[in-house]
Amino acid sequence: MVHAISRRHLLVGSMVGATSLATGSYGFAQGAKIKVAGVHASPVENAWNSRLHEAMLAAAKDGVIDYVFSEGVAGTDYPRALREYADQGIQLIVGESYAAETEARQVALDYPKTSFLMGSSAGPVGPNFGVFKTLNHEATYLAGLLAGTMSKTGMFGSVGAIPIPEVNNLINAFRSGVKETRPNAKFLVGFIGTFFDPPKAKEAALAQIDSGADILFGERIGTADGAKEKGALSIGSLLDFTPRYPKTVFANAMWYFRPILDGALADVKAGKPTGQDYSPFSMMKMGGNDIVFDAELVPAAAVGPMQAKRTAIKDGSFSVPVDNSEPT
Repeated sequence: MVHAISRRHLLVGSMVGATSLATGSYGFAQGAKIKVAGVHASPVENAWNSRLHEAMLAAAKDGVIDYVFSEGVAGTDYPRALREYADQGIQLIVGESYAAETEARQVALDYPKTSFLMGSSAGPVGPNFGVFKTLNHEATYLAGLLAGTMSKTGMFGSVGAIPIPEVNNLINAFRSGVKETRPNAKFLVGFIGTFFDPPKAKEAALAQIDSGADILFGERIGTADGAKEKGALSIGSLLDFTPRYPKTVFANAMWYFRPILDGALADVKAGKPTGQDYSPFSMMKMGGNDIVFDAELVPAAAVGPMQAKRTAIKDGSFSVPVDNSEPT
């Protein structure tokens, strides 16, 4: 199996880049650990939450932070969990405020000495409520370039969670890539109404395949299960699903949370306000996202043009548009 860059090189390179942020230019010292809590609305095995969780585990292993976490925290319990960690003297609380925007922001107002770093569709507020968006749309676009050359039916499906801006942007970027190499492509989309329900995502995938789609973008875990059952192909998002679904998942739009985390940690360490948007750390040029793919499944002729676009994205000569409109 061959990737755009080898799996080992990609992962090690990403960790080295993150470590340089943590121990080099930002000057973190061994022993000067920052107390960090992760508040996960979904189980940490959920793709999105796993990226946050793994980054914080890695930072703890590097000696940068002390890390505690809660998972499966319901929206109604979320403010309470935030307050409990703030009361414990946690310096940085990492999580998501999609289901509790007003409440989470009120907690931040009540705890001005605690920094918050939340996945959010809205902007930062005050000196201590920072936000980030999951911008792996560049890698999703590249996966779409490959997909456009591979479909036999010309019909492409997508299974998403909820039509919030971050999810919409990924699906639209995938479609944009597909249309570049398959201008006459047709699309299907389904939203499962929650962030973690693999069986429901599988059912949505099966319905799209029955309607003619032979390549699916799996924004949600479970999509590849449907593709595997029906002999279709799938694209993974956020993490590498290829080992779990060989011969089914041919590409993955990877997302790395460590650059975002390190940016926020640097500000906490320096005593700077963390009420800012850390989303730019998600960009490919910052090491925040990239594509990995299975060269045994992807046509060799499609790799060169995709790699050229990847290079252009990294050097800034090409930008993948952000399109948060709801796909239909």
